[in-house]
Amino acid sequence: MKIIGHIRTDFPEKFGLPRQSGLVPELRGRIVFLPEYRVPAALRGIEGFSHIWLLWEFSDAVRSTWSPTVRPPRLGGNTRMGVFATRSPFRPNPIGLSCVRLDAVEYGAPDGPALCVSGVDMRDNTPLYDIKPYLPAADCHPEASGGFAVAAALHTLSVELPEELAAKLSPEEAKALCALLAEDPRPGYSNDPERIYGFSFAGHAIRFTVNGETLTVRSVT
Repeated sequence: MKIIGHIRTDFPEKFGLPRQSGLVPELRGRIVFLPEYRVPAALRGIEGFSHIWLLWEFSDAVRSTWSPTVRPPRLGGNTRMGVFATRSPFRPNPIGLSCVRLDAVEYGAPDGPALCVSGVDMRDNTPLYDIKPYLPAADCHPEASGGFAVAAALHTLSVELPEELAAKLSPEEAKALCALLAEDPRPGYSNDPERIYGFSFAGHAIRFTVNGETLTVRSVT
């Protein structure tokens, strides 16, 4: 399989990323194609779609072996599920699948044509294998069941971001950060109210603690 480009996002590392695409619509990304694929004709008609599918590489999880079961973090990290019943990055083939909103097509950019998207769940510079349009008539199934992932997906936190820390971010960054933190980026087995967690976001180091159902941002540097 050939890598066609990379997505640029505000996440230099995987900790802190949303667990699925679309959970935090405020998180934006920009798809930059490799020179061979910077062909405007290859994107002809894509503006007519509001969402697109991205097939990409779990570049931090490439390995020569695989396990038939994995331990989803949202289930506490102790319960094993079949790898094909999860979206774990540790798979026989390290392929990710994300549905994102297509916000704009930049035909005139120096590195264009490029795609501006939102609702991303990938770290910066993630390699992309393919892009396909999202088709509502075929891809949307409102009656679908979500298995064991439903209860875990409903868990969210109340976020406290002090004004003096929010002032270090742009309004858009602050809104995106709060939406991201509400999804609880901690592993499911972490529940220490004294522990300080941290990750990098939009060029800032974010530090926070969680006590019960309340997440408090402690520093933004």
